[in-house]
Amino acid sequence: MHLISFGSDNHSGAHPLILKAMEAANQGYWHGYGEESYTEAVQQNVANLFGKSASALFLMTGTGANVLALQSLIKSYEAIFCADTAHINMHEAGAVQKFTQSRLIVIKTPDGKLTPELIAPNISLMADQHMSQPRIISISQATEYGTVYALQELKALSDYAHANKMLLHIDGARLANAAVSLNCSLEAMTSDCGVDIVSFGATKNGCLFGEALIFLNQPDAAKDAVYYRKQLTQLISKMRYITAQMEAYLKDDLWKQNAANANNMAQYFASRLSEIKSVTITQPVRANSVFAILPKEIIPALQEKYHFYLWNETRYEVRLMCSWNTTKEMIDEFIQDCNIAL
Repeated sequence: MHLISFGSDNHSGAHPLILKAMEAANQGYWHGYGEESYTEAVQQNVANLFGKSASALFLMTGTGANVLALQSLIKSYEAIFCADTAHINMHEAGAVQKFTQSRLIVIKTPDGKLTPELIAPNISLMADQHMSQPRIISISQATEYGTVYALQELKALSDYAHANKMLLHIDGARLANAAVSLNCSLEAMTSDCGVDIVSFGATKNGCLFGEALIFLNQPDAAKDAVYYRKQLTQLISKMRYITAQMEAYLKDDLWKQNAANANNMAQYFASRLSEIKSVTITQPVRANSVFAILPKEIIPALQEKYHFYLWNETRYEVRLMCSWNTTKEMIDEFIQDCNIAL
């Protein structure tokens, strides 16, 4: 791995306070599978962030959280609407289809965001028994393009979903970054907007591993999910190693501080890249990623020193991700090397 990576927020290590919490959890003896007061307390703390109706389950991975969320709400003859860039469509090896046996209806979007207008034509084609029936709208917040749904956009999607007897799911792998971007609480962005189920990612924002899946006004699904979690091999025996991280993650709003640094560094990165006339920023920078078209001749030289992904090879669009521990010095060094390569 390169000394500096802008490839993914997964590439960064864990925050020191997270490691300290893990060390504390490593002392003594604890019951397994979350059947101890430690996990119960943290579970309630997480749920409280999302509103009175919220209940939380902890899992190992983001893919597991997505599969469990959708599995608990859908039947095999029903369908899930998602953007073409959605993680459940592009980067989960068909896990949702395998476990739910449901159909993904993939909708092309210019910015990774679904709207009622984009979904509506698909629903009109699903009117009879020969078709998969509409059940869930699944979105990412922030999206895989780094864009963020405004609160009114979330409310419009949930209203549309419920009016059509559907539910709204949020893949929240970068939910913290979205909340910081919108300067709102997690409750305001989920419960208050009518969201039905959401994951609260930690792995990409300074934790070692672990995700919280939050059920909002879905008590029956929350009960079923306990058993689905086991079937999906997402029930970790030493649950305290997830919940210890979550306790530290929530304390003094560490989750918010980490996300704020990542977002601020993305803004700084975009401003520095904009100084280079031959670089084009292709998406609004709302969270912790920058999408930009670079001169094709400088990309190989830069990738010898920095890790980052070529998002769209046909137009030399790259994705540059910032993390909780990204610094201005790292970005300045990248910009300097861009100018040298040019």
